[in-house]
Amino acid sequence: MKKFLSLLTISVLLVVSGFAPKGIQGYKVGDKAIDFKLKNIDSKLVSLSDFTSAKGFIVVFTCNHCPFAVKYEDRIIALDKKYASQGYPVVAINPNDEVSYPDDSFENMKIRAKDKAFSFPYLRDESQEIAKAYGALKTPHIYILKKVKNELIVEYIGAIDDNTDDAQAVKERYVENAINALLASNEVKTKETKAIGCGIKWKK
Repeated sequence: MKKFLSLLTISVLLVVSGFAPKGIQGYKVGDKAIDFKLKNIDSKLVSLSDFTSAKGFIVVFTCNHCPFAVKYEDRIIALDKKYASQGYPVVAINPNDEVSYPDDSFENMKIRAKDKAFSFPYLRDESQEIAKAYGALKTPHIYILKKVKNELIVEYIGAIDDNTDDAQAVKERYVENAINALLASNEVKTKETKAIGCGIKWKK
């Protein structure tokens, strides 16, 4: 019974507010992504242009409350620790409506980041305009960007890997494979996958 209720809860989280507002197109692989200026948990504004030595970015739309996002937290931290020093840091963004979901408030973001010792910026997309521009629908939803001169080119969109529940049973590491290809100056083979997670909680 408990297992059934847990599955039901997750199903509800996936469905409720999981549909993007009308008119959102979002990015496709090969598109040029916009930069942004969003408030970090230290209250300072952060832009991708601040990372002058970066070769690109792992942009992660995520949040505090979603069970899928929580299951991926340690893997996101591991990605940053592995690839930030190689030029691909993680930049996490929480776009959820904090009025409907207080767990995703800015104050709770600060608490969560401290508890988990996030090694990367955790930014608040208060207006939800960045999530809309990127076309993010889930938490987590990944966008790998590559710097090409003064532009940010989308190289991969989707999931982190192929197993949300068990990190030890992962067979396809989509984000790692994509970053490794980019670091080797190779083309990303799997350019897009379906992001698995809770729907972003849009403002009413």
